[in-house]
Amino acid sequence: MTPSRVSGTAAAGSWAFAALSGSLLGAALQLQQPVLWPAGVYAGLLFAGAAGLWWRRYFGRLLLAAALACGAMGGTGLAGWRAVVYAGGALDPALEGRDLRVTGMVAQMPQRSQTGTRFHLDVESAQWAGAQDGAGQGAPPTVPPRIALAWYGENTGLWGRAVEGRTSPAAAVGELHAGERWRFTVRLRAPHGTRNPHGFDNELWLWEQGVHANGYVRTGTRDAPPAHVATTWRHPIERAREAVRDAAFERVADRRQAGVIAALVTGDQGAIDRADWDVFRATGVAHLMSISGLHITMFAWLATHVVGALWRRSRRLMLRLPAQQAALVGGVLLATLYALFSGWGVPSQRTVWMLATVALLRLAGRRWPWPHVWLLAASVVVAIDPWALMQAGFWLSFVAVGVLFATDASAPGGKKPGAAGRLMLFFREQWVITLALAPLSLLLFHQVSLVGLLANAVAIPWVTLVITPLAMLGALAAPLWNLAAWAVQALAVLLQWCAGLPFATLSMAAPPGWMAACGVAGGVLFAMRLPWSVRVLGVPLLLPVLLWQMPRPAAGEFELLAADIGQGNAVLVRTATHSLLYDAGPRYSLESDAGHRVLVPLLRALGERLDLLVLSHRDIDHTGGAPAVLAMQPQAALLSSIEATHPLQALRPAQRCEAGQRWTWDGVSFEVLHPFDTDYSSFTKPNAVSCVLRIGNGRATALLAGDIERLQEAALVARTAGERLRADVLLAPHHGSKTSSSARFLDAVQPRFALVQAGYRNRFGHPATDVLARYAERGVRVVASTHCGAARWGSATPGKVICERERHGRYWHHRVPETAVSPS
Repeated sequence: MTPSRVSGTAAAGSWAFAALSGSLLGAALQLQQPVLWPAGVYAGLLFAGAAGLWWRRYFGRLLLAAALACGAMGGTGLAGWRAVVYAGGALDPALEGRDLRVTGMVAQMPQRSQTGTRFHLDVESAQWAGAQDGAGQGAPPTVPPRIALAWYGENTGLWGRAVEGRTSPAAAVGELHAGERWRFTVRLRAPHGTRNPHGFDNELWLWEQGVHANGYVRTGTRDAPPAHVATTWRHPIERAREAVRDAAFERVADRRQAGVIAALVTGDQGAIDRADWDVFRATGVAHLMSISGLHITMFAWLATHVVGALWRRSRRLMLRLPAQQAALVGGVLLATLYALFSGWGVPSQRTVWMLATVALLRLAGRRWPWPHVWLLAASVVVAIDPWALMQAGFWLSFVAVGVLFATDASAPGGKKPGAAGRLMLFFREQWVITLALAPLSLLLFHQVSLVGLLANAVAIPWVTLVITPLAMLGALAAPLWNLAAWAVQALAVLLQWCAGLPFATLSMAAPPGWMAACGVAGGVLFAMRLPWSVRVLGVPLLLPVLLWQMPRPAAGEFELLAADIGQGNAVLVRTATHSLLYDAGPRYSLESDAGHRVLVPLLRALGERLDLLVLSHRDIDHTGGAPAVLAMQPQAALLSSIEATHPLQALRPAQRCEAGQRWTWDGVSFEVLHPFDTDYSSFTKPNAVSCVLRIGNGRATALLAGDIERLQEAALVARTAGERLRADVLLAPHHGSKTSSSARFLDAVQPRFALVQAGYRNRFGHPATDVLARYAERGVRVVASTHCGAARWGSATPGKVICERERHGRYWHHRVPETAVSPS
């Protein structure tokens, strides 16, 4: 090849690298938009970017800069145009909270639990339900094509009814399966998740899945009962997955072991018990138990070697197609089949597109440098699914693939390794990936397992060579599932021991973005196949991340963070060196609570060590997350009005809160104003003895009022002298219920802000309209979690509240109408 041709090839490679980088940058920038532009703007950007790349020869010396800019315009335009089209399928707000009769196809295998069944329904038709809605409505309602539904069983509760001790008229849940056509009476609402700092974005997750509405099946006495219409041939893979999963649970007596087997075969991660997930994360083996992008990548890598080895045994096949090409095609096809049978989730889809891109490039004979191949695969995936850039799984998968490229472990001298050598290479790659992804996992999940290398040394071969093959073969010969269950139990013993070791995990606060990027670069550099004199240069890049401390209030100041936890209370109070959590949010179901889903990740991301957990009273929307918080914070004391026989007393003995208790942290005073000792002997319901906490530093004051009602408010006003009841910020009593926030109480407190923690379209109607009117009459700004998300207030700036939905709002986030306070 002549020097001029080499120079031209290098220039073309640089141009392609710049264009691909620009496309990723453009998509990333578009994902930062709080609102979408008109579709025409995105179409214009896409056209301009494509035209610039087509006529690139006119840019001369500015070729690389122009390629980067054109790629960015194309990436922004494509991502934005797709978002506009997708957003057009959103649920009409006028349909929220109204009964509809829908007919559709069960699109995925249902997820069953003790309280009911959750499933996705592809809507085929919809009409108004009942005479009151159907009469005179004219055209039938337009419902999004895919909705997520929950069908609750009898007396198991609707969004918390069971745990609040209330009964439901719901009938038993029917047996429904993927591919069946059903007719339901449903009540829908727009997807609305919790929004907390560093928290999981449930609205983005539903957006990626194509779900524009969620809701529940109505089974009351006045509702038309659910009806099975037909069993069809559609969704055969989902039917097969469901059959295998159910058969595993029938065959294996221990449901926890059966759940692991079902997850490994069908990808149903919900089948694994929550306590087992805690152990898997603590020991760093969670990636082996969930069929993620990384899991499918490693499966494809192993399948490629197996197919290649088998292909080389046939001379006839070798003459038809070289073994290397056959291995590539076979590996991608087998990985695609595995992804399909594991549920074809969004992480699996983007992994398959990535693998197909790399395979096609190699089959075409393009010998690009590995950074170009890696960047092309990432660009293809982002073009298909731009929202992948916001998901942790995308970064874990692509960093893992980049590490595999960069640490290509070919045998010395170009020799082809034998079977034992390939097996050793497989285990080596798993170890390298585990080491390289540790900093990234620490940054994404704020936790990394310090026993992970030890646990993975046993778990990788045991899961890969024993549990997974037995679990898969059990679908053909059910007795093998018993052996798989034994293997799962043996591994569980080891993992439980590892998880119980002191300092088994390392947690850290979420660092700034630039620091996180340096940490990931340091971890990758340390894992690459380079001389140790070069590898150790990654250590200085890791140090800022490891030494990072979350900023705290100055001495004499304090901050409040009212977490977005739905229908319940949970307020984090921070001073210079101390932290307090007031209430721990609700229990959402028998399998889920605010502690595991919101508060534990939030406290970990903020690097918090609680000194005190205050539970205002026993109601489950205030104590539901307490077990998880207490397990994470063993040093925290407990202050509450719960009775001596309450189950939480067995986890952590509680000191009873009584008016007059006082303490000072870092120049900030804390005082319990209610209940008095005599209130415990005369109260008729738990709300009457809610712990009321006053926090102040002489310049600013906060009042956390729990669920007190009018009688307790009147007693507080009568017992509390002068200015002691006044506060800049008030946690609205009883979530803004009409039984609280009396005029006399508000006149005594005179707050600037009222924080209302309530669920979106909650069935109680919190906050009540007349309560909002009383606040408005006094010029009090109501900050509701449904509109604000997590709310942050500090004594240093008492006139300002920072809302998470406003600060980090994106176009896929639900915007709640100001009047949306009626129950669902």
